[in-house]
Amino acid sequence: MSVDVHYLPEDPYAKEIEAVDSVKPGEVVIGCTNESKQNGLWGELLSTASKVRGARGAIVDGLIRDTKKILELGFPVFATGTKPVDSQGRGLVIDYDIPVKCGGVLVRPGDIIFGDRDGIVVIPSELAEEVFSLALNKATRENHTRDELLEGRTLRQVYDKYGFCKEGLP
Repeated sequence: MSVDVHYLPEDPYAKEIEAVDSVKPGEVVIGCTNESKQNGLWGELLSTASKVRGARGAIVDGLIRDTKKILELGFPVFATGTKPVDSQGRGLVIDYDIPVKCGGVLVRPGDIIFGDRDGIVVIPSELAEEVFSLALNKATRENHTRDELLEGRTLRQVYDKYGFCKEGLP
């Protein structure tokens, strides 16, 4: 979690470095900035360090920088926008591995994060098995729907057979 500041602390990157150095293989880094527009918290070096430590990606509810280098690195980073300045004297990481609100969603250590070009989903760890089962069921029905549409059946025919929102799925 970072906050906006308007001064230069003695060691401005201490907690930021500690947080990235604590990343474990398979984790997704959540950069909670409280939607700050003051600086680009995340960039090429944090992406590189996180990737080497085995992180799967990063999500920042604020701005990032060095996007060309991040894309070249092949490290998935989701953010609300870009800004070419870093956090020095503008933002300060104050804690990590704690529950945070990121993009208006509560994210807790251990929650499962899935992101792609359509968006990001946070799955509370205690609901993972149920959510995966429901998602697999929905994906299976959608695959059958697509196959039957390609075979020439009408949308009404396949909808009546498989539906789009059965079993409480949105």
